Amino acid sequence: SLTGSPVTLKILQNWVPRVSHYFDKEHYTYVGHQIVIQESIEHFGAVVWPGALALSQYLEANQEQFNLKDKKVLEIGAGTGLLSIVACILGAYVTATDLPEVLENLSYNISRNTQNLNMHKPEVRKLVWGEGLNEDFPVSTHHYDFILATDVVYHHGALEPLLATMVYFCKPGTVLLWANKFRFSTDYEFLEKVCNIFNTTILAEFPESNVKLLKATVRKN
Repeated sequence: SLTGSPVTLKILQNWVPRVSHYFDKEHYTYVGHQIVIQESIEHFGAVVWPGALALSQYLEANQEQFNLKDKKVLEIGAGTGLLSIVACILGAYVTATDLPEVLENLSYNISRNTQNLNMHKPEVRKLVWGEGLNEDFPVSTHHYDFILATDVVYHHGALEPLLATMVYFCKPGTVLLWANKFRFSTDYEFLEKVCNIFNTTILAEFPESNVKLLKATVRKN
């Protein structure tokens, strides 16, 4: 026998990205703005993970310590784009990056939530960790004040390229803000590698969600 309540669906507008068939919309409020995020269940990068919420909340609450206004900000593994949207609202020049299959939903969320704001227009670009960095983001023209990364470390085989990408973009004067849910020994091993390379500080912990928020900067020789 059939029990429970049926899921209520509606026909989506045809401008919804067609890469994914199942969508859910999440509503958030940061810096006085309502942000509507469309999630997709087909890609890891298409769901809002706790690290993005933690860092968005932290940036909103610590605008004096981390003033993003007119700063160049790169988000790696931007996913649904929530954090990039918050950085944009805070006045940054934002470049949101992720894998090709995530970009359609990412672009949709970012344009939808920033199109009517009087702010720097964010850019959405493909970035596969560790690949084509010199060609796509040459150091001579791409210097970032902040690198943002949330929940980029989980069970995947791309941890070495991820670390190489962090090292590539973190120049003297750049601040890497990384928030992550720590679950596996591999997460802590990655953290150890970050600590070996960068000056690393834990800015905040969110114990109920196992999230740590870290700040990393290049070591001065």
